[in-house]
Amino acid sequence: MQIAMRAELLLWSPEEYPNVSGVVALPHNKGCGCPDGTPVEMLMKVLARYIEHPNVAAALVIQLGCEKSNFTAFSKYMEPLVDKKPVKFLGIQECGGTQATIRRGLEIVGEFLELANRCERETASASELILGVKCGGSDAFSGITANPALGYAADLLVRCRGTVILTEVPEIYGAEHLLAERARDEEVARQILDAVEWFRRYVGTFGHDLDENPSLGNIEGGLINIAIKSLGAIAKAGTTRIEGVIGYADPPFGRGLYLMQGPGYDQESTPGLVAAGAQIVGFTTGRGTTIGNAIAPVVKIASNTPTFERMRSDLDINAGTILDGAETIEQVGERIFRELLAVASGKPCKAELNGHREFQVWAVEGVSL
Repeated sequence: MQIAMRAELLLWSPEEYPNVSGVVALPHNKGCGCPDGTPVEMLMKVLARYIEHPNVAAALVIQLGCEKSNFTAFSKYMEPLVDKKPVKFLGIQECGGTQATIRRGLEIVGEFLELANRCERETASASELILGVKCGGSDAFSGITANPALGYAADLLVRCRGTVILTEVPEIYGAEHLLAERARDEEVARQILDAVEWFRRYVGTFGHDLDENPSLGNIEGGLINIAIKSLGAIAKAGTTRIEGVIGYADPPFGRGLYLMQGPGYDQESTPGLVAAGAQIVGFTTGRGTTIGNAIAPVVKIASNTPTFERMRSDLDINAGTILDGAETIEQVGERIFRELLAVASGKPCKAELNGHREFQVWAVEGVSL
C-alpha cells in the first residue's frame, strides 16, 4: 500500500504518463492466519486474474516470505502470465525489511510506469466488452427503473456480440426458475438451479438461510422479502438467453450472458466480476452506494431521483426519470449503454473520480466450490 501511495504522489502524474490511470495496491487479509484449502486457493486465483486483466499493464507481487500464500504456492497461477506482461516479485524478509522493500518497490514501479505509458488506446468493437452487472443498496424502485434499464443496456451489448456477467446468486433465490427458463439448454438450466442450491447449503453450514436476505436498508427501502428483491435483481441481466454458469472469478467461455457463482456482498461480488474479465461494471442502487473497484470502472445508476440528487458526486446516471415519467426504460437503457461505451473509451466515472478502489476476495470456508 505504501509503495502505491508514494508512487502516485512522487512518480506518477497524468501529464508525464498520460496513458497510465494510476498505481493501485491490492492489500488483502489472507496469508498466514487463514484456513488451508479454498480460501488460499481463491485468493491466489483472484490475484492472478487481476494481474492478467487487460486494465493492468504490469504488476509487482510482494510477500512477507513465510505465509501460506507465498511465491511458491502462487507460482502455478503465475506461470501462464509471465510471458504476457511484466511481473516482478519482492520478499520483505529477503529485502531486509519494510523500508528496503519500499525503496526497491518504488524503483520497480518507476520502470513499470515507463513501460505502461507505451500502451495506447485503440478502437475496438463493442463485442470485445465484458460487462458485469451488480446491484447494491436496492430499494422498491430498483426492480422497476434502474435494474430493467441496465438490463436493456445489457441486451444491447449482447446484440453487439458482447458479454454480460450476472452474479449475486443469493439474490436470484426465489426467481431462479425464471432464469432457468432462459437457459440455452437443459444442462445450463440444471447448473442455474444447482448454483442456488449450492449456496443454500453453504449458508446452512453456518446456521443461516437465504430467506434472511434482504438487508435492513433494503427493507427500509420497501423490499420486504427475498422473492421481491430477487425478481427485481434479475432484471439487470436483461432478457437474452443464458449461455452458461461459471465459477467465482472464472472467465466466460464464450460470448453472451453468463451467471457467475458468487455472494451478494458488494465488496466481494464486484471484485469477482472483474476477476472474471469484466472491464466495466454497471451497478444499480436505490439507497446510494459509493463502491468502486481497484482496476475497473464501476458506473453507478440510481433508481430514484431523490437519491440521485442527494448523491450526485457518487452516482453517474439517474434512472429515476422513469419513475418521474420523463423517460422510458428503453430510453434510459440506451443512455446507460452509451455511458458504458464512453467510460470504456476513457471517460472517468464517479467512482474513479472519488478514488474508490475497493478490493476484497470471497473467503469460501468449510466447503469446496
